[in-house]
Amino acid sequence: MTLDLRIFTEPQQGATYDDQLAVARATEQLGFSAFFRSDHYLAMGVDGLPGPTDAWTTLAGLARDTSTVRLGTLVSSATFRHPGVLAIQVAQVDQMSGGRVEFGLGTGWYQAEHSAYGIPFPDKRFGILEEQLAVITGLWGTPAGETFSFSGEHYQLTDSPALPKPTQTKIPVLVGGGGARRTPALAAKYGDEYNQAFPKIDTVGPRIKVIEKALSDAGRGPESMVQSVALVAAVGQDEAELAKRAAAIGREPAELRKHGIAGTVAEVADRLKTLEAAGIQRVYLQILDLADLDHLDLIAREVRTQLG
Repeated sequence: MTLDLRIFTEPQQGATYDDQLAVARATEQLGFSAFFRSDHYLAMGVDGLPGPTDAWTTLAGLARDTSTVRLGTLVSSATFRHPGVLAIQVAQVDQMSGGRVEFGLGTGWYQAEHSAYGIPFPDKRFGILEEQLAVITGLWGTPAGETFSFSGEHYQLTDSPALPKPTQTKIPVLVGGGGARRTPALAAKYGDEYNQAFPKIDTVGPRIKVIEKALSDAGRGPESMVQSVALVAAVGQDEAELAKRAAAIGREPAELRKHGIAGTVAEVADRLKTLEAAGIQRVYLQILDLADLDHLDLIAREVRTQLG
């Protein structure tokens, strides 16, 4: 299996719908398998003009404005939407895209954005995440003509018609997080993919072993879970181009080389091969400069061709 490369964006840092559409279309045309975006309502460290765009509203537009590329969130925040509403939204976007949606969900972590937009931010959120995954997958998985009910600490649903249904028989569910026990168990119960977000490179392999142990405990084989990682990307034909791309996102080349997928074409190909050797099957390349479509072209044309 060739390493699967995907494009991952952070539109809250300052991007219109049209900016995101340009990247999504380039992603599709260049043969990357998916366009993913974060789900945030407040920029971090920049002014974020012209302001945030809602993840699922954006993906609904992209569902109609693209044709083949898969679409998803890395990751939606369980604090933002009631699970019954979110299940409807995601299923509808899946229908609008012809079955191209993937669904990432996490606890949420950025308290400032909750304060800024009046969204409750409970201290303990893992139970909310657990129940949302149970509700959403339960609604989608309820056979047509039957109803779904749920009684939990945070959510209660009574005789839901569990509609609409996604186009896909099963929308792939992505789970991430660094917990030692509860997160791996949650991933093994609901996940089709486990994502490590911005890890230290030498921790990637050991973390996969933890997830595989949780899968085994749940009666699943390791092949039933896609192992993925998200890391910032900055690639240059030479040092000058790398320095220019690093400066454009306010980072230093040395730091990017250490923590991300960064450097010359040969260096980046080697880093990706190292991740693949550790057990990673899919890489989300965090692209922070959405105006630099030449960056995507370079990765597709010169990096990806070295990956077998």
